[in-house]
Amino acid sequence: MTTGGIKVVLTSPRVAPGLLTRAAWQVLGDADEIGASGGPARPDVQAVVGSGLVVSQIEGGFAEAWTWLSAAAASGRQVVWLVGEDGEPGLLRVVADQLSREPRPSYDVEILHGSYDVPGARLIDLVRVMDRLRRNCPWDQEQTHESLAKYLLEETYETLEAIDTGNRPHLREELGDLLLQVAFHSRIAEESVDDGDGFSIDDVSADIVEKLIRRHPHVFGTVDAADAAAVEANWETIKAAEKQRSSVLEGIPLALPALALADKVLGRAAKALPAELTPAAPGTEAERIGMELLALVREARTLDVDAEQALRTAILQLTAQIRAAETS
Repeated sequence: MTTGGIKVVLTSPRVAPGLLTRAAWQVLGDADEIGASGGPARPDVQAVVGSGLVVSQIEGGFAEAWTWLSAAAASGRQVVWLVGEDGEPGLLRVVADQLSREPRPSYDVEILHGSYDVPGARLIDLVRVMDRLRRNCPWDQEQTHESLAKYLLEETYETLEAIDTGNRPHLREELGDLLLQVAFHSRIAEESVDDGDGFSIDDVSADIVEKLIRRHPHVFGTVDAADAAAVEANWETIKAAEKQRSSVLEGIPLALPALALADKVLGRAAKALPAELTPAAPGTEAERIGMELLALVREARTLDVDAEQALRTAILQLTAQIRAAETS
């Protein structure tokens, strides 16, 4: 009697159906029977059927699936099971038990990976989850770009805090929260496509990819850039040609924190003006303090120090001292 066998094929739902490994297609082609659950509308099932193979639909849960598989294998047939998008953990637990139990069954049992996630594949999951939330969650349905603005700001500051503390797990979490804001805003914008000014997460990704390629001709083109300074100079030249701005100050968000805003303005001015502007004489104590703070930012720039980050670090050190004094 011919020895039967079971091959369980796992595939990634983040890869286009039908993009299977050569080994997976070989197993499918050699099988006496192929089984799956979830109905014939499954994209991966349709891809296999479209290749000319027959897929049997097995109704019920993992117990019924295993009964069908083991019976077919015990009769000497080679059977393949296409695991569904949810991974079918119940069935995989049964398969794992069969692989480890003694005595071993009379047939072979093997788990085969038919496709693999590529880097960035889990971003597809984020898009799918965000789409479902927008359609089915009352709170998510009510949100607008304007209502989400405060969360974007909060998540940005929380991400900066995670960087300041050096807590990598915290940074990973906060970057996820920040990424959610990008996905959320993009999903909302999709609903305005018919108005002519909508866009999707794919449009957002395409724009930044094109910008990065365009502004890195030393990587994607034939321009030479010996060091980071040359890269930055190329970037600014290309950016200036793209934007066609009438002032070097255009594009600076005035809502930036004051030290960061000062650094940005001074940096733009240094590139556009031949010499520093003569500061106006302060008329009040507030103006004097302001001019002194601006002078500190200018000094920080000459020393290649990020004034905003320097102040944040000093504040963190102060808070640590205060907490230590409170507990002593």
